Amino acid sequence: MTFNELIHICKPTEVTGPAPDVIGALTQDSRSVEEGSVFIAVKGTQVDGHLFIDNAINKEAAVIICEEKFYTDEEIAVVKVPDTRSLVGPLAQAFEGNPAEKLKIIGITGTNGKTTVATLTYQVLQKLGARPSLLGTVAKRINDEEIDSLLTTSDPIELAHDMRRMVDAGSNHLVMEVSSHALDQQRVDGINFNIAAFTNLSHDHLDYHSGIEEYAATKKQLFDNLSTDSTAIVNGDDEQSTFIISDCDAEIIPFGFESDQPIACHIEESNAGGLTIRVDIIEIKTPMVGRFNAYNVAESFLICRALGYDQQSIAKALHSATGAAGRLQRVQIENQENLPLVLVDYAHTPGALENVLQSLADTKENHQILHVIFGCGGDRDKTKRPKMAGVAEDNADKVTVTSDNPRSEEPDAIIDDAMKGFIKPENVSRITDRREAIERTVAEADASTIILIAGKGHETYQEIKGERHPFDDRAIAREALAKRNGNPKTTEVR
Repeated sequence: MTFNELIHICKPTEVTGPAPDVIGALTQDSRSVEEGSVFIAVKGTQVDGHLFIDNAINKEAAVIICEEKFYTDEEIAVVKVPDTRSLVGPLAQAFEGNPAEKLKIIGITGTNGKTTVATLTYQVLQKLGARPSLLGTVAKRINDEEIDSLLTTSDPIELAHDMRRMVDAGSNHLVMEVSSHALDQQRVDGINFNIAAFTNLSHDHLDYHSGIEEYAATKKQLFDNLSTDSTAIVNGDDEQSTFIISDCDAEIIPFGFESDQPIACHIEESNAGGLTIRVDIIEIKTPMVGRFNAYNVAESFLICRALGYDQQSIAKALHSATGAAGRLQRVQIENQENLPLVLVDYAHTPGALENVLQSLADTKENHQILHVIFGCGGDRDKTKRPKMAGVAEDNADKVTVTSDNPRSEEPDAIIDDAMKGFIKPENVSRITDRREAIERTVAEADASTIILIAGKGHETYQEIKGERHPFDDRAIAREALAKRNGNPKTTEVR
């Protein structure tokens, strides 16, 4: 990247100071500035990067990109632009040699199902001989290499760097989740999506968005920015789908199980062993359980079909695709006789919890009891806490409320908020310590009980007062099952 190329992309309103002969890496974090770096000052939701320009100069940055006039006696180029946030994505791509142009990029957005659809699509593409990479909530995968992921959608500089690594590793497809935060904060600006998929929209992130209308409008941005060469695949049964695609120039492929859509889908069979669905004329058998997973499987099928793959080959690949960790994941030990069935799921919104519980209620036998353990995250939308309680009470036979990731809040205060949503709180078990809640429930349940541990899914930590402590629902449940029958050998089974 030369200074002239940088100026061409920035289209500045003013440039002061000398042009550097050589410029280094792009960063929006003054702590990572090195000699020759380009520091771009972005006004964030919590911190304004302009406050750290002096820090960047002291660490010998070569160029400062900012929105406000900034004068300094140091020998440094200052590039003033109208909006730094919208520039980060295109600049990051340019600094990495525009890797997004060398990948077929599939973006998946919605409230629930993003991770499952993304993971299924990634697994199917692998089975079909492609070399896909994956970016999302559970993990980053560059071909087969897995890297921990802290954000559903990374910041633009990290995203461009990851794409560069993918291209260098020979990857040709990228399947990525696209969160509403990422869209609102323009983290995917500068990326042309070949395919965008919409799963559904329900109550979530209203601590960030002002209301459901703004939340939907933010999701809509992904589809507004698609080109005529792109494809939009949308769940037409969701009431927001018409709005989501109302200004979309791409080819639109709506599908549905309930409403009249161009792509008609049907559930042929649904039980504890999996699903058989029909998408158009193609029958698909999958080990995924529950009606909500029928949508996820259908969407993954349609994404791969839009990429040009053979329908029967996609259906065959889906037959053995298991989806994401922590999504209705079964926990078992070596000797499962006379033990309850324990499932772990990431469901942490009212809609997701309702989907999972209704699916389990539909597949369980008459003699079986459905017992849900759930909590609500701290420092997040408080209005969904009583709603989750109502969903649990309506759809499960037994309910235990516990702690989730309390973050900076007091766990009992969070539980107090949730308890307000129960009509009969006297029938609800309240156990603040999550480990104790899991262990006691497993210890007291018989073989006719289905236990759903909801809220954390794949997570291997519990966040308390700014610290992440090791905590894995699956591991704790396996320990509890093993203790129950005295068998120390445990095995995780999906």
